[in-house]
Amino acid sequence: MLRILHRAADKSVSELREIDRIADFIATPDTVTWIDLWDDGAPHNDELRRALERLLRDVFHFHPLAVEDVLAEASPPRVDDWGEYLYAVLHAVRWDQQLQDVDTAELDVFLGRNYLLTYRSEEIPSIDRIWKSVMRDERHTRRGADYVFYEVADALASDYTPCMDAMDGALDRVEAEIFNQPGPRTLTRIFKLKSAVLNLRRVLSPQREVMTRLARDEFVMIDVRERVYFRDVYDHFVRLVDVNESLRDLVSGALETYLSVTANRTNDVMKTMTIFTVLFSPLAAITGFFGMNFFAESLVVHSPFEAQMLFWLVLAVLVLVPSLLILYIRRRGWW
Repeated sequence: MLRILHRAADKSVSELREIDRIADFIATPDTVTWIDLWDDGAPHNDELRRALERLLRDVFHFHPLAVEDVLAEASPPRVDDWGEYLYAVLHAVRWDQQLQDVDTAELDVFLGRNYLLTYRSEEIPSIDRIWKSVMRDERHTRRGADYVFYEVADALASDYTPCMDAMDGALDRVEAEIFNQPGPRTLTRIFKLKSAVLNLRRVLSPQREVMTRLARDEFVMIDVRERVYFRDVYDHFVRLVDVNESLRDLVSGALETYLSVTANRTNDVMKTMTIFTVLFSPLAAITGFFGMNFFAESLVVHSPFEAQMLFWLVLAVLVLVPSLLILYIRRRGWW
């Protein structure tokens, strides 16, 4: 799918979909054009791939290597200076509540003197928000395409905060579960959070470096006055990296706490089982030695009275021995 947002020389902003007018738009000075391309969910085929390749190569005249990177759809965040345009790869993020995991989406951006081209293979809500804002107010495009690019980058950075807040909330629930009812499900959730934090780290660090270059390097396509805005986005990513590192430490701490709590529970179970074994071992020895045949005729027992006396004597010993053991264990503080 394709949509075009065009700011004409008379400052009017309109939304179009005529692909054949793109060449005229980008060739007209004192205008700003934002071309947004995205995958509508249809299965990829060679014809669609060739159409996108022709648009990037024949209309915009992008370098074949840049076109190849766009079609690859698996590039880390970076920025390349191709002289007449910039090619940047950014990553949007959202928290998947059902899977309890981080979902990232790649955004390929081409920035020219008077145009901005964005391509995404899946839905990115922040792009739609910025698109509506630019359509409502022409002041968003007054400063040029580089300022629109800043707004896109800033919107992507803003989406990381709710994601990290959701991860922090999930971590709080996991910590509460560790002390209440830890189990295999708790361990699974901890490892999912750990994987999500590592995925964020792989995206945040290079994306921070992209903003560093956009804020400090002298790119022709970014006006000197607009660099300060990219510094603001850079500051956002610096804070996000710090928060992500804190989350990683908290997840590692939660894992250690889970292992410690599980080990303590195992020790409690083993201690209880050991105490029961100690209590019943002398009883088993006594009953096994006498055989408990008190009322049968034998050399030791000559009458029913003697059998009853011996029975009650052994029963008293069976009660007295574990009672004394329990008192001894409690006095030593073992149980």
